[in-house]
Amino acid sequence: MILLQSHSRFLLQTLLNRLRDIEKGVELDYHWVEFDDIRYHVQVSMKNPHLVLLSLSLPTPPPETDFPGGLPSGAVEAVKVAYAGVVQILDPPRDGFNLTLKLNFSKFPPNEDRRQALLVKIASVREIVLGAPLRALLKHLATKTISSDMDQLVALVHRPNESFFVIPRVDKVIVVFPMRFKDSIDTVLATSFLQEFVQARRTAGLNNAPPCLWSSSPPLELNKAPVEALSANAGFVSFVIFPRHVEGRKLDRTVSSLSTFHAYVSYHVKCSEGFMHTRMRRRVESLIEALDRAKPDVAESKNLANNRSFKRLSLKESRANSHS
Repeated sequence: MILLQSHSRFLLQTLLNRLRDIEKGVELDYHWVEFDDIRYHVQVSMKNPHLVLLSLSLPTPPPETDFPGGLPSGAVEAVKVAYAGVVQILDPPRDGFNLTLKLNFSKFPPNEDRRQALLVKIASVREIVLGAPLRALLKHLATKTISSDMDQLVALVHRPNESFFVIPRVDKVIVVFPMRFKDSIDTVLATSFLQEFVQARRTAGLNNAPPCLWSSSPPLELNKAPVEALSANAGFVSFVIFPRHVEGRKLDRTVSSLSTFHAYVSYHVKCSEGFMHTRMRRRVESLIEALDRAKPDVAESKNLANNRSFKRLSLKESRANSHS
C-alpha cells in the first residue's frame, strides 16, 4: 500500500522553481485546492522577488472542535517553531484564508541540502497546522507527562465539517476516526478495505505497529461525543498509540500518518474502483472479440453460393456413381 506524502508536491515544486528563477523577477499568483478542501494561494510581486506570500485555507471546522482565531489550538506556536527566522505570520491573514505566511528567500540557508529540507517543511504546512493539537498530545505521551486534556475527549478537524477524536491517557493515546463516504460504492469498498486493514495488522511482521480496530458502531470512548458527529456509514477505526510509537523521529511519522489517514483510505478506494473498472472493460473487450470470431463471414458465404454449378448426369453416369 502507498503512504501519502505529507507535503504538497505542487507547492514544493512552485517554491523550487521560484528559488531557481528568482533573478528573473517574474510575478506569481497561483490558486489551487488539494484533498480535504485545503486551499493554497502563492503570490510574488516583481518589486520584492525575494518575498513570497503563502496563504492557507483550512476545512470548515465542525462545532465540537476547538478553533480559536480560525486556527487549531497550538498552530501558531507550531509554525513559529518549524519556520523560525525565515517565515513571518501576517495578522490578519488574507481575506478568505486562515493563515498567511511571508517567506523571505534571502534568509534561507546557503547549503543546498538544508535549503531543500526547509522547502519540504514549508510545503508540509498543512500537516504542521492541522496536526498541531495532535502533535502536542503525542508529545505528552512521549515524555510521559500529564496534559490538561488527560482522559478527555478531544475533537480535531481533518475534513470539511468532520472531525476525528483523540482520547489521551497516561500510558497511551486512543485515536478514533468516523469514516464517511458520499458514494455508496465507495462506502462498500471502504468497509471491506478497513476490515482487511485490521486483519493485516495481526500478521507477524506488524507486531510493532499500533493496534487497530474496526467496528460498525461507535466505540465506548465516544460516549460523550455529539450524536451528529457519529454518523459514519463506513464504520469507526481506532488506533492505540503507545510511547514506543512516538519516540524520537517516530513522532513526525505518526502525526503525518494519522493526519492523512482518511485521505489514505480514499486514495486506495479510488484505486481499487479504477482497477475493477479496468478489469471489467478488458473482460468485455475479450467477450466482444470472441463473439466477432464466432460470426460467419457473410460476404464469403455469398461468394460460395454464387460459385456453385450443377451438372446434369446421364442415366449411365448416375448408375456408375451409385455403384462406385
